[in-house]
Amino acid sequence: MKRFMILLLLWHAFTFVHAQGTPYNYLSKPNVQRFIAMMHHRYGFSIKSLEKTFRHARYDKETLARYTGHFKPGSTVGTWERFKLHIVNKPSFRIARDFKRKYAHTLHKAEKRFGVDGDCIVGFLGVESGFGKFTGDYRLIDALSTLAFHPNRKEHFFRNELKHLFLFAREHGYAIETLKGSFAGAMGCVQQLPSVARRFHFDFDGDGASVWDIDDCIGSIAKFMHTHGWKKGMPAAVEATFDGKRFRKLKSSFRRSYPTTTLLRSGLKPTQPFPYPRAYLLRVSGKVRDRVFLGTPNFRILTRYNPSTNYGVAIHLIAASLKD
Repeated sequence: MKRFMILLLLWHAFTFVHAQGTPYNYLSKPNVQRFIAMMHHRYGFSIKSLEKTFRHARYDKETLARYTGHFKPGSTVGTWERFKLHIVNKPSFRIARDFKRKYAHTLHKAEKRFGVDGDCIVGFLGVESGFGKFTGDYRLIDALSTLAFHPNRKEHFFRNELKHLFLFAREHGYAIETLKGSFAGAMGCVQQLPSVARRFHFDFDGDGASVWDIDDCIGSIAKFMHTHGWKKGMPAAVEATFDGKRFRKLKSSFRRSYPTTTLLRSGLKPTQPFPYPRAYLLRVSGKVRDRVFLGTPNFRILTRYNPSTNYGVAIHLIAASLKD
């Protein structure tokens, strides 16, 4: 357990600890001035307060580097070996069990209200924040200003998230410069981007809504799953065996499903009954061999939160560990 916690701390140190950024004259940039004018005219923000905020925003070179240059799919999510090392392993599964016991009442409440599976909610919390322990220490105004106003492959996306950050802070009375999260602008124990937080977070325990409160995060993820059509009792995935160490007979993707009969003819053998007519072919690559899963519509919902097979499989395996 001690070794696991050290590794988890190192992982999040690698993910979240960084230089505090450098001073930058954002007000000299035309795109910042256009943003300020838009926020003033469309949403009623004070030009003076916006200028004050950007006067103190800092440039984060490390953050920008993640979204420039050659894009490697999954590079901002992590390899399967990294998931195995830090979160999909027996020590983590034990922590998941403790977490489930501690928050049993809230998980049951979420299951009953939204018709979802509490074990998958635990999986979300495990993957996103180490069960609520690591929520990020990037100043969000710095991270999102860097990504919103400097050329990168998702510049327009992050400019929209910066808009939602200002709206989120105003709606909840937060001082925007105090809000912290991930390098990509995600906040709280289920790492919601500002646009997602504004849509799905809510007060689930009666003491005011907070993306940093575990009970509210449980309710928020349950609401997300329900909104996207989660079917309670349907597994997100079922593992399948195959001959050999690597499976390359069909293209794997969480975006494209195959008839289940096609997958069976390719040599895949589900380890549990799979009574569904179609399935997503999911493959995660270890150093020695692949693991292959047949994904259901519930798996596709996991990837709507974060578009990564590794991410979805990690949530599924944490949830599955709670049923053993």
